[in-house]
Amino acid sequence: MQIIKSIESRIYVIRGERVMLDFDLASLYEVETRVLNQAVKRNIQRFPEDFMFQLTKEEFENNKQNLSSQIVTTNESNLISQFVTSSYGGTRKLPYAFTEQGIAMLSGVLKSEKAINMNIAIMRAFVSVRKILLKQSNINEQLLEIKERLGEHDVQLNELYDAMDNMLDEKIAQLKWKDRERIGFKIKE
Repeated sequence: MQIIKSIESRIYVIRGERVMLDFDLASLYEVETRVLNQAVKRNIQRFPEDFMFQLTKEEFENNKQNLSSQIVTTNESNLISQFVTSSYGGTRKLPYAFTEQGIAMLSGVLKSEKAINMNIAIMRAFVSVRKILLKQSNINEQLLEIKERLGEHDVQLNELYDAMDNMLDEKIAQLKWKDRERIGFKIKE
């Protein structure tokens, strides 16, 4: 269960897709990022754009804040190759993002026992995230329904308060009528 939580924290939403980045996957598979990317490039026909895409510089910069928490968890060789700019002034290659289908396809490319077991754990993490999102969606629907009901109750309560005010006004008017001093002829009994 701990590994699933660790994997869930490495799932990002980029371009409206839930993805994992190449350096996180390499860390989980216990291979270097360049080895993972080489295996993918040797089998590039298995990875269409909806399975894998390379982040743009803007996407990487925008998500750097979210990724900074992951820098600590990646191993040092990945850290050096992924996050440090070279001394020549150039920048490293932008990371690849793999969708759930792309990660499933990795199981056919990376055939080590570690890769197979990790792929199973990653698929379970994606299912877990999907369940959480479905629950959240259901909760949002329930909250909307409650708000609508409360709105209806507010209208009904306002009508009730108005009716009570009218009744009180009528009672006060009746009391005033009975308690007022009579004018005119008074008959003694």
